[in-house]
Amino acid sequence: MSSANNLSPVAPVANPTIPFWRKEPHELDNIRTTPELPEQSDIVIIGGGYAGVSIAYHLVTSQQSESQPPPSITLLEARQICSGATGRNGGHLRPDVYETVALCLERHGIEAAIELARFEVSHIPAVKAAIAKEKIDCDFNLTRCMNVYLNEEHAERARQAYEVLRDQGASYVDDIHYTSQKNAEGVSGVQDAKACLSYTAGNLWAYKLVMGLLSRVVKSSSVNVQTMTPVTSVTSDSPHHLVQTPRGTIRASKVVYATNAYTAGLLPEYSKNIVPCKGICCHITTPENKTPPFLPYTYVVWNKEGDGDSYLISRPDGSIIVGGAQYSYAQQKDIWHNNVDDSTLIEPAKHYYDTYMQRTFRGWEDSEVKVQEIWSGIMGYSYDTHPQVGEVPGKPGQFICAGFNGHGMPVVFLSGKGIAEMIRDSKKFEEVGLPRIYKTTLARLEAAQTGPEGGDTFDL
Repeated sequence: MSSANNLSPVAPVANPTIPFWRKEPHELDNIRTTPELPEQSDIVIIGGGYAGVSIAYHLVTSQQSESQPPPSITLLEARQICSGATGRNGGHLRPDVYETVALCLERHGIEAAIELARFEVSHIPAVKAAIAKEKIDCDFNLTRCMNVYLNEEHAERARQAYEVLRDQGASYVDDIHYTSQKNAEGVSGVQDAKACLSYTAGNLWAYKLVMGLLSRVVKSSSVNVQTMTPVTSVTSDSPHHLVQTPRGTIRASKVVYATNAYTAGLLPEYSKNIVPCKGICCHITTPENKTPPFLPYTYVVWNKEGDGDSYLISRPDGSIIVGGAQYSYAQQKDIWHNNVDDSTLIEPAKHYYDTYMQRTFRGWEDSEVKVQEIWSGIMGYSYDTHPQVGEVPGKPGQFICAGFNGHGMPVVFLSGKGIAEMIRDSKKFEEVGLPRIYKTTLARLEAAQTGPEGGDTFDL
């Protein structure tokens, strides 16, 4: 991650909007393990969000040889811990089990498609187990995600994608249930639904999840965490790397870029591959004298035009987190594309959710719910729709885990585990159980440089 003071054009700003999730910061929010930076570290992780903390967590909790001391790890964050996209998201732990997977099938074949889907699905038990193991209070709930379509053509495409995967023998689709227009509104609770598909998913307070993982990480004496410490550059002094910050320079044996939307600020070769894109999310509450209607699922509701969606969860207190609305501003590319400013809202979208529940869900018409907090966040969108994970091409000892397309919750945790194994055990990408299409390669970098702006499948 680059500078909180705009030392790089691709850098976190210093005064971001405050999301509901971060209204009461955790005690580790501004942590500095030591007053000064260490002069050297075996591993430097740049970025203190879901990816950076997950990598540190897997490095710390993995089995270590008793004859060798654990590697020293320094985690650097430009702002506060989990102050970026993860601390601003919609609270979903929702695998994509048929739409992006169907695209992967078309491009890469059935084995790669099933590999991708199973990886995302495996995050639900993996995250659930970590929450139980570390006793993390993050409002985790196992539920069903209801994908609802208000456009008949889009609903038909979704049905076909699901059936193609089923017919190809993808056994995981047994968990998907399709409901046609006849019963879609009654099953989903969404007015004028043309079809819906549901499958196992979760929702949670992602900021608290990351803080719970970090609480485990900092118990290790080999870890040093430094917030408000932007990285301005990384240079190689073989076999080491010099990680430079306004507070000093750290000499590292391995460097990990867990920088997501801000990756190009330190790795300009990824400027076309991972593009920062601004999004919006909000918290909707019910008046104190009213009981909110019950919503049993998490939702993705695709609009009547079929060109965008809103994603939604119901919290234990009955309040709602909902975000998206990209179709309300998508044509004004200059206000969201290649934009790292999360200090302001997106003007065309900031009132979109004022009456969203009333006009979308049955039984909410007289609920009197209203937007309590609204915020923006910066997501890292990948040119070819897949994350960039692995050793940076042409830069031995430097690794990347970034480009999550606003869909990091069912991708990041086990990607972090894979990166940890590459670093700790010197394993190759192909040996750590990651989807083959995640591997960062020179060919992927070059494809983005020579292809159309934004990528042939880029979609916010």
